[in-house]
Amino acid sequence: MQTDTAAPASTLAGTARAWARRLEAITSSPRLEAELLVLQAVGLPRTALYTHPQRPMDAAELERATRLLERRLRGEPLAYVLGSWGFWDLDLLTPRGVLVPRPETECLVELVLGQLEPEAPLRVLDLGTGSGCIALALARERPRWQVTATDAYATPLETARLNARRLGLDGRLRWLQGDWYEAVRGEEPFDAIVCNPPYIRAEDACFVEEPALRFEPREALAGGPDGLQALHRVIHGAPVHLRAGGLLAVEHGWDQAQPVRTLFTHAGLTGVHTRQDLGKRDRVTWGRRP
Repeated sequence: MQTDTAAPASTLAGTARAWARRLEAITSSPRLEAELLVLQAVGLPRTALYTHPQRPMDAAELERATRLLERRLRGEPLAYVLGSWGFWDLDLLTPRGVLVPRPETECLVELVLGQLEPEAPLRVLDLGTGSGCIALALARERPRWQVTATDAYATPLETARLNARRLGLDGRLRWLQGDWYEAVRGEEPFDAIVCNPPYIRAEDACFVEEPALRFEPREALAGGPDGLQALHRVIHGAPVHLRAGGLLAVEHGWDQAQPVRTLFTHAGLTGVHTRQDLGKRDRVTWGRRP
């Protein structure tokens, strides 16, 4: 894709304004994204745009900013272009090959925090951890919990470990590689299992209509023909790995609440409920092993 990145005004503010005009075609937040790209290129905090808006950018900084802009204009997620992304109150590394954390997933974190005893030394399992966002948010909020996080793929698991080290949380979590429950087979039951599995239908139009999804790992997004393939495995396997009274909580698509509740019931879980996200869409379903 050819992009017109002819020299903008070579100050922080001028470059950000020029970049924002180019980004209007692909994002609803062009000014914010432009500012983040410019500041990434010069290595300054966002306050610099307000305290030193006329600070000049040299040729090397402009070249770096242009490369970042071109990546974003090709549809690459901003989280990959910047290399990190915010989730909860965490700043997480987000390299290619790792699912970008979504704000909807914070609903799952909130649910688990509200359902479990905060001061008890509970054993919590996060399946398919990706960047580690869920496991790290839980460990940050609940120091007494013993959090185990698993992933089938090496790249996200190593990224999650790096994120834990950066946040000073590495000593409080276990990281295991394996497909769903494979990594914890034979272990004592957990007090809670949480999971944000792939749940988009494999042929969903979003894979064509949303350019950014081309860059994210498809195995972390697509959940088979009906979107329920991974959810079925996680829910069906949960009772074996939960203690009596233990909690299972999963994220799912806005239109999947009813089939997911049915899966919970068929697995023998009770007290099944669904919570909506901030957009008033069904997003998290939970229940307990009797």
